[in-house]
Amino acid sequence: MSLFEKLLGPRRTRQAPEALAPARRQAAVEASASAHEAAHLLRAPTALMQLDEAEALTVVGFMKPRRFPAGTAIIRQGEASDTGFMVLVLEGEITVEAQRISRRDPVTLNVLGPGSLIGEMALVDGEARSATCLASTDVHCAVLTRDALETLTTEQPATAAKLMTAVAQRLAERLRENSQKLQVYAKLVQTLQQEVDRLMPTPDRRL
Repeated sequence: MSLFEKLLGPRRTRQAPEALAPARRQAAVEASASAHEAAHLLRAPTALMQLDEAEALTVVGFMKPRRFPAGTAIIRQGEASDTGFMVLVLEGEITVEAQRISRRDPVTLNVLGPGSLIGEMALVDGEARSATCLASTDVHCAVLTRDALETLTTEQPATAAKLMTAVAQRLAERLRENSQKLQVYAKLVQTLQQEVDRLMPTPDRRL
């Protein structure tokens, strides 16, 4: 039984979580152990730890459960038409890969487990996906769509604002990490060039 089957009950599973009356949805979320577990993962250091427990539970109430078999491409690099969702991993592992011009095979960037988020950048800016995310194992996750985010913004504007702030902080941290990596790479290139210059004989300009 999936997270939201437990949360909403068997007679309600045909109705999308965001379509429920806000008060009833919130009560169902607060009473669900599975929802609390998902909210705990949403607040993990690898996700959106800036949210408090109540805010995370509210966001979980707008997410939809999904299962992806091993080998499924959940997100594809360069995809520009299907960018309106982000994914919280609840169970399983996801491999993040990127295609490089200089390589025939994709480069593995990361392997993500429960409590990890993918797709949040495209959810914010609507631009093409920057990497491919493959289900390394069977994956159970919760998905927040752009439509659900708009409903959350209408019903719970303060929580939606906190969510977007947390996503923005996460993206800023990632940019800082990439900037630091670029600085290390630039120093490494400079050191290698100095070593090459030292080893290579200086041409005799008189010839």
